[in-house]
Amino acid sequence: MTDVTRRQLLQRGAAGGSVLTLPGLLAACGGGGGIKSPTHAATSTQVKKVLAKTLNFSNWPLYIDVNTKTKSHPTLDQFTTKTGVNVNYTEDINDNQQYFGKIQGPLSHGQGIGRDIIVMTDSSGFPSRLIKLGWVQKLDKAAIPNIKNLQPVQQHPAWDPNRDYSLPWQSGMTGIGYDPNKTGGELTSINDLLTNPKLKGKVTLLSEMSDAVGLVMLANGDDPSHVTPATFSKAIATMKKAVDSGQVRQFTGNDYAPLLAKGDIWACMAWSGDMVQLQADHPHLKWNLADSGGMIWTDNMLIPTGGNVYTASVYMNYYYTPAVAAAVEDYVNYICPVVGADKVLEQKDPAVAKNPLIFPTKQMLANVHQFDPVASNDVAYKQQFAKLLGS
Repeated sequence: MTDVTRRQLLQRGAAGGSVLTLPGLLAACGGGGGIKSPTHAATSTQVKKVLAKTLNFSNWPLYIDVNTKTKSHPTLDQFTTKTGVNVNYTEDINDNQQYFGKIQGPLSHGQGIGRDIIVMTDSSGFPSRLIKLGWVQKLDKAAIPNIKNLQPVQQHPAWDPNRDYSLPWQSGMTGIGYDPNKTGGELTSINDLLTNPKLKGKVTLLSEMSDAVGLVMLANGDDPSHVTPATFSKAIATMKKAVDSGQVRQFTGNDYAPLLAKGDIWACMAWSGDMVQLQADHPHLKWNLADSGGMIWTDNMLIPTGGNVYTASVYMNYYYTPAVAAAVEDYVNYICPVVGADKVLEQKDPAVAKNPLIFPTKQMLANVHQFDPVASNDVAYKQQFAKLLGS
């Protein structure tokens, strides 16, 4: 257990049972939120079946296994031993919007960015945007036989229907984190967060648009995978009322975690992976999916223009080995996309294998939704949400 969670080093984008299927994610991916066909065909290059000497990999902080004594990454070291490829692993993605701004200049001119793999979040809309712009390359699926281990319902997202350009790295759920000693017991209602007078001034909402708006849309009885101007505005109005009344203390990125741990807040919108790690030091804290439904997002590996397709694909194949995915999962504690990783962990670390926040039950996953990726990039929606954050 580290002193900080992965999300405590970043503010994303805008901020048990066996996980054999992800029905909620399937329903979300199947619905028309993605970009159906690129205006510009994404890059398809002639793949040379020769491994590069170095794999350049950009990822989010604290999102891979770490040997706390040596500060090395065991699975990456094993990949080097297995293939002879050194991995230049850089934790330089702290925000989807910010990272896109960093890479769009060279990519828009057909130039590489010195990376073979980057990891971006589907709910931010940027993976689908990169495909549409033609700034990512097709995977070499012949080099990824382990793609068969991809969770079945992760195989056909609307924005990349056949996983030609992407493979999931990790997923996470967004729900309610709370201290039952303060709230007086179980808390499963977003409406309680927004209106219960007992919680007034002790509530935080997320500054990530897709999570905050998505949860409130669900509480309003609307579908966050199909956002309309009316349903978006209704969610904004619902949150603004709670802000204006003093019910909501503030909007946060990951910084709800220390506030909850200290008792400065009693309840909040929270990410499942954070709560797993927070509970290690504060076991009395709880996390629930809201009774109206939760949000789910996936961080995806992509090969940008100029990246070595074959080497990147060989790495993806390596990661989709259940034992390797299990080693990563045992450290990061998010939702693993690789079938069989939970079986490995049942032997290696049963507490992780049985934690429903890491390997959610089918019932939990039937009650989660993905935010409309087109709405994620809508300028008018972003402006509305930014105005709310500043109110």
